[in-house]
Amino acid sequence: MKTKKSQKLYKKAMTLLPGGVNSPVRAFKAVGGNPLFISKAKGSKIYDVDGNEYIDYVLSWGPLILGHAHSSVVKALKKAAERGTSYGAPTKLEIELAELVKNAFPSIEKLRMVNSGTEATMSAIRLARGFTGRSKVVKFEGCYHGHVDGLLVSAGSGGATFGIPDSLGVPSSYASETIVLPFNDVEALRNTLKDNWKDIACVILEPVVGNMGCILPHKEFLAALREETEKYGVVLIFDEVMTGFRVSFGGAQEYYGIKPDLTCLGKVIGGGLPVGAYGGKKEIMQMVAPEGGVYQAGTLSGNPLAMTAGIETLKVLKKSSTYKKLEDKMIQLEEGLKDAAKRAGVKVRFYRAGTMFCSYFTETEVVDAKTAKTSDLDKFKRFFWGMLNRGIYIAPSQFEAGFISLSHSEKDIEKTVKSAYKTFKEL
Repeated sequence: MKTKKSQKLYKKAMTLLPGGVNSPVRAFKAVGGNPLFISKAKGSKIYDVDGNEYIDYVLSWGPLILGHAHSSVVKALKKAAERGTSYGAPTKLEIELAELVKNAFPSIEKLRMVNSGTEATMSAIRLARGFTGRSKVVKFEGCYHGHVDGLLVSAGSGGATFGIPDSLGVPSSYASETIVLPFNDVEALRNTLKDNWKDIACVILEPVVGNMGCILPHKEFLAALREETEKYGVVLIFDEVMTGFRVSFGGAQEYYGIKPDLTCLGKVIGGGLPVGAYGGKKEIMQMVAPEGGVYQAGTLSGNPLAMTAGIETLKVLKKSSTYKKLEDKMIQLEEGLKDAAKRAGVKVRFYRAGTMFCSYFTETEVVDAKTAKTSDLDKFKRFFWGMLNRGIYIAPSQFEAGFISLSHSEKDIEKTVKSAYKTFKEL
């Protein structure tokens, strides 16, 4: 790979931006080396400033389920931009996208558009607190819900303890309002709600965890979540920012048959532009200002460009053949990678949910944050660079999910599998 131009840009970026980037994982700290600077993208490919071409399985961390620069999205955005980029006033586009989302997620009776997944989760938690009159939040270790102060916490010393700050700048008083539990642990969940329910406003989780790689929920765990939160009047929040339209058209809640009280969305519903949303039961959502007393606002919320990109993306996803095509591609990639690892004699755990996936270099069954950490990070680092040098772009961290798009071709997948086999052999 030629990287001279990327190196030069990174050196300059380091003088202007913290770590030379605007989001930490982009800095390649988990894999060593310096990040690549991207100049353009189309379909399943991205291209860096040095002219290198890569088959992309990051896809802007999930939203580009149709692929980069999809023709119908780009065409609609050009027309929308000519009419103005932001009004700070209601538009018909907001209604159209809201209807598309509501039809895909029957649990959402009303919703509010925001500008990011972080805004969505932050607002949903505030709403749950306002609705219940309680203050504490239950989250699960390894689940990421954006850089909200109260959620940037680590588990304490026990299996069900109040959180401790996971970032400088987060007061202990904020973290103390959060209870951190192990993912997939039904007993810890039941005991925590039984002992603390009078103080707990909500339980929030990624129903399929995409920020520890890709960890699948046990069905009895999700069923217990719904049963126990209903029993104690605790609001159940599904953070489907990553899983929404990825696991299935109706998200993880449709796939697993669990109906949450509130849902947070983002990524795919923006079609590549910044957007988020939260919504759910009418009696909860009617407490959001100006209808109710829970305040939340945003100048660019529901802006016409993001709404347009989201509408065009969901229109394609609504077509009857779309998810069959995506499933076929994902099966081909999954089976190919598993076979490549087996032929190369490398122990790999492969997990996927819909069009998101992850491989762990461990023999341990991965079910939570603790077991995810058994993965051999040195092997992952060498796998990452081996794939990158062969023109395959995967997330520069063991603990991030990969994604596939409608634009990935059979030829792309075949090249990916061949590259994986060669890289596995080098390990």
